Amino acid sequence: MPNAYFQFKQFRVEQGACAMKVSTDACVLGAVAAVEGAGRILDVGTGTGLLALMVAQRNPTALVEAVELDAAAATQAAANFKASPWASRLVVHAQPLAGFAATSPARFDHILCNPPFFRNSLRSPNAGRTTARHTAADSLTFPELAAFAAAYLTPAGQLTVLLPPPEMQHFELDAARAGLHLISRLVLHHRPGSKALRHISSFGGQPGQVQEQQLLLHENDDAVYSRPFQQLLAPFYLAL
Repeated sequence: MPNAYFQFKQFRVEQGACAMKVSTDACVLGAVAAVEGAGRILDVGTGTGLLALMVAQRNPTALVEAVELDAAAATQAAANFKASPWASRLVVHAQPLAGFAATSPARFDHILCNPPFFRNSLRSPNAGRTTARHTAADSLTFPELAAFAAAYLTPAGQLTVLLPPPEMQHFELDAARAGLHLISRLVLHHRPGSKALRHISSFGGQPGQVQEQQLLLHENDDAVYSRPFQQLLAPFYLAL
């Protein structure tokens, strides 16, 4: 059973009330997203508040907002924000993305999302986990996320998304339909020679040459993190 909390170097994530717990790939997303210099950042589907907390640590001046439709998760994220060193710069909106859009928020310099992604797999008997992991009519959809980003990013802003490779192919099509162009792709692998585990892709309003990189999470031994991973997560993980 996952721990009820995850302790980072500068903050703690309580996660007992959240369907989706802290994960390694989400931590990579929070560590690599190009949020330097961003004045306003949005975390869509924040869950525990992990991504919002990580980018608040990385960017000492940004206002970081978060949207979460699950009431219990939103309450937990708000508590995690309040307990962090950046409480004055973090806020969570307990509502669906469509409801948040209806408030006509100011534009964002960066939008982050680790969205629902199991489009066709079996549903979990846990309703909260199903909402967090599956695209559905009553949850966040890829076209909805892409359309929101196209409408509420600043001209030079970016949307950064974490998905398995097959689902990212679907999302790239929806992003293109919304007028967003692929900027960069980071491909995560468990270890040398393993198939791609996740894509972390960034999108913006201007076309250009796509920058692609690879990141191994582990050396051949699963117990040993790769050196690039250690360098990336050293500001956050206690053990690094």
